[in-house]
Amino acid sequence: MTVTSPTASPESRPPADPHPLGPDSLTWKYFGDLRTGLLGVWIGAIQNMYPELGAGVEDHSILLREPLQRVARSVYPIMGVVYDGDRAADTGEQIKGYHTSIKGVDAEGRRYHALNPETFYWAHATFFMLIIKTAEYFCGGLTEAEKRQLFDEHVQWYRMYGMSMRPVPDSWEEFCQYWDRKCREELEINRATLDILTIRIPKPWFVLMPTPVWDQLFKPMVGAQRWIAAGLFDDAVREKANMRWTPGDEVLLRLFGKLVEFAFVAVPDEIRLHPRALAAYRRAEGKLAADAPLIEAPSFMAPPSDRRGMPMHYVPPRRSLLDRAGSLVHTTFALTGLRPARGRHKAA
Repeated sequence: MTVTSPTASPESRPPADPHPLGPDSLTWKYFGDLRTGLLGVWIGAIQNMYPELGAGVEDHSILLREPLQRVARSVYPIMGVVYDGDRAADTGEQIKGYHTSIKGVDAEGRRYHALNPETFYWAHATFFMLIIKTAEYFCGGLTEAEKRQLFDEHVQWYRMYGMSMRPVPDSWEEFCQYWDRKCREELEINRATLDILTIRIPKPWFVLMPTPVWDQLFKPMVGAQRWIAAGLFDDAVREKANMRWTPGDEVLLRLFGKLVEFAFVAVPDEIRLHPRALAAYRRAEGKLAADAPLIEAPSFMAPPSDRRGMPMHYVPPRRSLLDRAGSLVHTTFALTGLRPARGRHKAA
């Protein structure tokens, strides 16, 4: 069956000033949740399957060289476009700036640029679907009304980047058509995708552990994420990736999701939420000044020294020893309170 492209024309979408999301949004509730990390292989693979994005990763990324640091530091500004309030649009511009030099020609002779509106929106669409799938499988599920609300919020969120809104579907139903069409007709298994599906986590220099022990620790963890990815892929994507998925696997994934949901009932905000998200809630509650400095990635997550002058890298600012000690003390005392998870009466 042929699906008509759901992308809206510029004329059909009324202009709107960027307006940041706030603590009453469902996106705030889910995006900063630690459980999104269970989908690390899923989102890495599904993003890279888009030909232009995969080509940019192959030519410009050093993910395989330092996967943990690369992902961990990148999450800070990505979270900021949701959680930075009046500064969210500035964070969006910061992220756009990292992509200006990511361009070239892929192995098939196709030109690519990370700021191509279709390519940039695809990456955003995968973060939106990350929320949908995390909530559905690991946080108790979503109603149709909540999915539509999250769709509207993802449009509001995307405006923070100042990108063309041309690729953005007009409704949740049209987004589902967009997603289905991309999965069936455009996604491909390229080198960047295979790198994610077969990834090995190198031991960071600061981890005091023998490398063989480290490898044995992370091998089952990556394998579990690969299994979760297989379950969350659309049928068309799973077929392209030549992944096997049985009804028994689906039952096991659903049971695992329920175990995760129940386990997180006892997880306090200080552990459950990303630091950028936690700081945003504290600003909203008046526990931090509205203009308090934004939480940045720890300096040990910085890219390798030979890459720090390149425009595509976010380099966390260096913090003094006193600042780091103060942060450690603050976190330790915060965790001893074991405050209940935010919104636990509504969902785990």
